[in-house]
Amino acid sequence: MKKKIYLIAMTMLLTVAAFNSNAATFNDDKKAFKEAAANMTQEQKDARVAEIKQRVEEIKAMDKSGLNKAEKKELKSELKSLKHEAQAMGGGGVYLSVGAIIIIILVLILIL
Repeated sequence: MKKKIYLIAMTMLLTVAAFNSNAATFNDDKKAFKEAAANMTQEQKDARVAEIKQRVEEIKAMDKSGLNKAEKKELKSELKSLKHEAQAMGGGGVYLSVGAIIIIILVLILIL
């Protein structure tokens, strides 16, 4: 019984460590894209965003039924990379959670 618990605990620990290491890679990519965007002029950023949009449209127009699993995975990772790069170029946006919206509404009701 004790060995089963240790085995399950070790499996969970290794699984969490694997997810964390994968997340760190994406954060490094985002930082690299932000640094590259900081060194570009606005015209260069606009041109790169246009290139990204064109590549995304090419991928959408592709017939993916003939691709094998590895090629589909490669396309998916390329799209994620393009998404992170486009977000770094554009500067992102403002996001509000549902909880924040509810708190804002309650504060406005109390004030008025």
